Amino acid sequence: MKKTITFLISKDKKLKYILENHGHPILQKRPEGFASMCHIILEQQVSIASAKACYLKLENYFGKITPQIICNSKDEELKTCGLSRQKIVYLKDLATKVLNNEINFESFASKTEQQIRKELVTIKGVGNWSIDVYLMFCLQLPDIVPLGDIAIKNTLKELYHCQTQEEMEKISDNWKPYRTFASFTIWHYYLKKRNKI
Repeated sequence: MKKTITFLISKDKKLKYILENHGHPILQKRPEGFASMCHIILEQQVSIASAKACYLKLENYFGKITPQIICNSKDEELKTCGLSRQKIVYLKDLATKVLNNEINFESFASKTEQQIRKELVTIKGVGNWSIDVYLMFCLQLPDIVPLGDIAIKNTLKELYHCQTQEEMEKISDNWKPYRTFASFTIWHYYLKKRNKI
């Protein structure tokens, strides 16, 4: 951790300012596997609180979130837990792919980032943001930056006065090979500024 911070503050004055004035981010860890991927899908384009409430309803209703349970559940049951029609399609597609062994979360430890991305992107409704979040939070890969995340985008615009995706990529390239910690730092600043921590 010390090596990562030393590197980042030497490369980026904005990150140095955040770490010195707002403290260090909490590096969150989520379990690997199907249930966490379901949770991430639920978080797409809604607030974290709303997604968490929906996930807890699912957990309370079914007891456990497994591919078999999601695949065999009726759409009406999932709707009562707060899932939209679209999210039901996404979760069922994920469950089916796991049951058909098209996606094997247990094999990810021995696969490259690109191999994992190639598998996860086949799930309906899953794009770069969902994959980045899984790689960061569940697999703890050290060099991921979710540039599709609205909080990351808005903070980069605010701090670095950049507008385009290309400019944001250039800034984040400066953080390699520790873009994950830098991203957590940016999130930390975003939440602190909005009194959400």
